[in-house]
Amino acid sequence: MQVDALAVALRPRPMMEACDLGTRLVQRHAASVWGSVLPVYLPIAAIALGTVEIAGWLPAFIIFWLKPWLDRSVLFVLSRSVFGEPTRFADLWHAQGEVWWRHLVSTLTLRRLSPWRSFTQAAHQLEGQRGSALNKRKGQLLRGRRGVGFLMHSAFANIEAIFVFGLFALALWFEPDWQRRQGMVELFGHEGSVSLALASSLAYAAVVMVVEPFYVASGFAMYLNRRVELEAWDIEQEFRRAFDA
Repeated sequence: MQVDALAVALRPRPMMEACDLGTRLVQRHAASVWGSVLPVYLPIAAIALGTVEIAGWLPAFIIFWLKPWLDRSVLFVLSRSVFGEPTRFADLWHAQGEVWWRHLVSTLTLRRLSPWRSFTQAAHQLEGQRGSALNKRKGQLLRGRRGVGFLMHSAFANIEAIFVFGLFALALWFEPDWQRRQGMVELFGHEGSVSLALASSLAYAAVVMVVEPFYVASGFAMYLNRRVELEAWDIEQEFRRAFDA
């Protein structure tokens, strides 16, 4: 492997330190991440929000269920950023067959509720393995690391919830007392207005837009760290071959 081609310092790390590396990766390549992913995410979010009159819970559920599919675009950008390669939406569009449509059904069904999905996603998306070979690779990655993978997944789930409720709390703080009481009744009552359902869905969509790239990056950094532990540095050629970078 040509170590000089890497834009990150890969070495064996504690898994939680690897998550920090993922966070820094998103921060450093924020323009590529959100510049490439927002043109995908915003239309999906708009379509989901348009279902609010069908059921108040439906927009958030659609966004929630589609997150693994949206994560594939984030991972595409991050897989290029580890080599210092900027990504535009045009690059993502060019690779859409590999990024958006490959393994689509399993992404949204069998693997949707996996608590290790961001940790193992790179094995599905970047390595190109299938069947028993893929299952063996996932077993190698997860061996002795399931607990920390689940802990990371749980941490980000809690971060999302805290930010969503924080947005509601911030809005209520700026309301007069009588409107604040009414807002609390609508928020926690059995029947809320369409406007309240739309506001809650918007809050959730905004939080996902901000938090999800960090979740994907943390899992990807854990994957890279595990590959370093298992196979030293031999990963560059597979990443480049995956998307003809």
